Amino acid sequence: MAKEEVITLVVSEEMEGMRLDQYLTGQLTFSRSYIQKLIKNEKIVCNGNFITKAKVPVRCADQITVSVPEPEEPAILPEKMALDILYEDRDLLVVNKPKNMVVHPAAGHMSHTLVNGLLYHCAGHLSGINGIMRPGIVHRIDKDTTGALIVCKTDLAHQSIAEQLRVHSITRCYNAVVYHNFSEDEGTIDAPIGRHPAERKKMAVVKGENGRRAVTHYRVISHLNHQYNHIECRLETGRTHQIRVHMSHIHHPLLGDTVYGPQPPGQFSQLQGQTLHARIIGFNHPRTNQYIEIEAPLPPYFVDVLKRLEKREF
Repeated sequence: MAKEEVITLVVSEEMEGMRLDQYLTGQLTFSRSYIQKLIKNEKIVCNGNFITKAKVPVRCADQITVSVPEPEEPAILPEKMALDILYEDRDLLVVNKPKNMVVHPAAGHMSHTLVNGLLYHCAGHLSGINGIMRPGIVHRIDKDTTGALIVCKTDLAHQSIAEQLRVHSITRCYNAVVYHNFSEDEGTIDAPIGRHPAERKKMAVVKGENGRRAVTHYRVISHLNHQYNHIECRLETGRTHQIRVHMSHIHHPLLGDTVYGPQPPGQFSQLQGQTLHARIIGFNHPRTNQYIEIEAPLPPYFVDVLKRLEKREF
């Protein structure tokens, strides 16, 4: 039987006469529709009696008990899809994730994720350490970032890769197209990253205890013209949106990244998000300890952008 959280409230004098659902919505963090669902399921008691109607008025000193069921984890369904598998053995695989694919399910997005495809491909044989919502997932890349991603089939692999990530021993090299020329062709950005203080869905370079150390090494591969550069970034740490935040911080935002950079000009309207590709991932195999390095070729959209910029077609 699922556990329930029991909340007890006593109605104060100033609340007398309010509808029960309105009172509970104000006192708790639940929506009125969820309160009504609890009433329907006989989870709300007032002075020892089950409540059957949401509109019943509350009285001063009423004792109301709300039993809140533990949320159920939704079922994640396998889906047959064409996965680009770069490497696979009994412990893990490396997949080349395409653009516009979310790595794992979340509320409101329970299908067509990489995990749905992995459940079908691996017939359910994935590490369960991160729970049923993230089976096999030990690290992530953004929805609109392409490239190499390690997926763990066994707990042995998951524990080993997680430890290698923790000590920063995994090789992770990304290719990106960024705005503006550099004064130096290579450099290191060592700037802590944390939640943006005003825009909570964004990350930012922040000072103090709210930031975690983040280090990105970059080098210029080619100067495409006066406006854009093709660069390689090597991650020493792996913070959320690290490359996107760091490059924007030094005034070289990624082409197509409208979260941390400007709206792209009309010529780039076909791009879906940032021009960023996880090209190389290297690690010690969890079972043999042999170093393995996998390369994901640049996706067609990225190659097309480079060719057009080199020819100055934009």
